[in-house]
Amino acid sequence: MAQAEYPTIAAIASPLGVGAISLIRISGSKALEFANICSGGIASSTMPRLARRCKIRDNTGAVIDDGLLTVFLGPNSFTGEDTVEFAGHGGILVTREVLARFLECGAIHASPGEFSQRSFINGKLDLTQAEGIMDLISAQTRLAIRAAHSQLEGTLGKQTTAARDELLEILAHLEAWIDFPDEDIDPQTTVQLRSRIEGILATIASLLSTADQGRILREGVRTVIFGEPNVGKSSLLNRLLGFERAIVSDIAGTTRDTIEEIINLHDIPLRLVDTAGVRESSDEIESQGIQRTARQIEDADLLLEIADASKPRPERAVYPSNHATHLLVLNKSDLGEDPSWKDNDAIRLSCKSGDGFDELSEKIREALHFTEADFGEHAVAINARHKASLSLAATNLHAALDLLTEKECDPELAAIDLREALDALGEIPGKVDTEDLLGVIFSQFCIGK
Repeated sequence: MAQAEYPTIAAIASPLGVGAISLIRISGSKALEFANICSGGIASSTMPRLARRCKIRDNTGAVIDDGLLTVFLGPNSFTGEDTVEFAGHGGILVTREVLARFLECGAIHASPGEFSQRSFINGKLDLTQAEGIMDLISAQTRLAIRAAHSQLEGTLGKQTTAARDELLEILAHLEAWIDFPDEDIDPQTTVQLRSRIEGILATIASLLSTADQGRILREGVRTVIFGEPNVGKSSLLNRLLGFERAIVSDIAGTTRDTIEEIINLHDIPLRLVDTAGVRESSDEIESQGIQRTARQIEDADLLLEIADASKPRPERAVYPSNHATHLLVLNKSDLGEDPSWKDNDAIRLSCKSGDGFDELSEKIREALHFTEADFGEHAVAINARHKASLSLAATNLHAALDLLTEKECDPELAAIDLREALDALGEIPGKVDTEDLLGVIFSQFCIGK
């Protein structure tokens, strides 16, 4: 679609709040025209990609702000359109006034992610690269940054596009054989077709194997701290965070709801969840908190069961079946250890003195097996959308394989499954008509990006 068919948009591209510098971005066919009105014609006379001092004025000629203006001419810009950026003073009011002036000149306020969406529409990015932008902005560890950069460089898009191109060749050959039976077209043997399809399935399986890594990089390892009342669950949370997030009290049942915070431990994002103490309770509110604890345990990736080392070992707490990694932590080791814990393989520490936390940190890293070496060379980590599309493609490819295995196979039915797989793979980089999908993806971006 032609660039001029889109309205010119403007938005604040820097974070909200007071700072040294703010950035306002305009993009569209009339970006230079609107910037000229505000700057007295400076935009048109500025060399592309060269920052130039500029005063933004209101309609009476009064100066709103004094800063630097940079012009990026399409298609050599982030959006592929003519783009103007103004870097001014970072006050909340002055930044809004500059934006309001651009809007007054005719620009419309950009919706969340609209600049990135235009970049996709104009062929500057594929969908995986656009999602990589958001991953980079929200990255909380070096591994997450590495994965986001890999996606921004198009690693995932290239792999899925290559698989789709291979599938397109298979489908084109198969359909030509079906549609033109009288022509001299080599149908290829079913063995050859199956081998090529199995190669695509191997690529899909490799990408699907990164789904858990991708979820952890983006959301963190869901780490649930649980145990009986007064064993130090909230104290452990506070120690790991480095500040007093949860209320600590000797009164049993103080924690009645779950508390969540994220920390970076050995470059592993941990989403810590402090829970209510597990015990029999007649208090309705506390009982609801204990029920929530059970639900959190069911969804956990890592379980930290906390017990009081100074007291006799209780009967093992009953908690829902879960395949998550489970570590037993004996707190209050500074008070001495009850003989019943002797020879128990547990991590011993003291939330009061801080002893034992280095060991806990190491044990968590060892238990999760999530280091840079474990992450792999290619640094691809798919998200939930990619996983759904890849799983659908795999299902259809397996269905096609089953049809091609039958003695009396119908190539037309196999072709239908291959087309479905082709569409599913195309959705990942955005190679098919996915208008509704675009709306969902880009609505998650911040305004100005």
